[in-house]
Amino acid sequence: MRQLTQTGWMHNRVRMICASFLVKDLLIDWRRGERFFRHHLVDADIAQNAGNWQWIAGTGPDAAPYFRVFNPTGQGQKFDPDGDYVRRWVPELASLPATIIHQPSAADPGQLVASGVILGETYPTPIVDHTRARERALESYKHALA
Repeated sequence: MRQLTQTGWMHNRVRMICASFLVKDLLIDWRRGERFFRHHLVDADIAQNAGNWQWIAGTGPDAAPYFRVFNPTGQGQKFDPDGDYVRRWVPELASLPATIIHQPSAADPGQLVASGVILGETYPTPIVDHTRARERALESYKHALA
């Protein structure tokens, strides 16, 4: 989100991860995210932005991927294995080793201390458990489809 608000741009992969987290992990209406991104994106296109958010939310004309819930940790590990993106946009985590930079809350306390990271102070604790949030989202969609 820092990249978006500072530059007006984000790679599509990061846009999808953010959208999935907002809509599926937090169960927030996709239209709130769509408005925020439309306001900040320098390449915003009203129809494309709305369509992309509907696709992620599983509510548009091609709602088939409603069950796709991006795992932000897994996506980071796969597409930013060395943590370079995180180090650029989340400098408070820059000293963490690549093995834990995508999930500092799972780090050994000694690693956090050595890196100057204090969960809840210099970096927030997780606001949701992704596994549980994913299950809740899928259950919500299941009930909506019934």
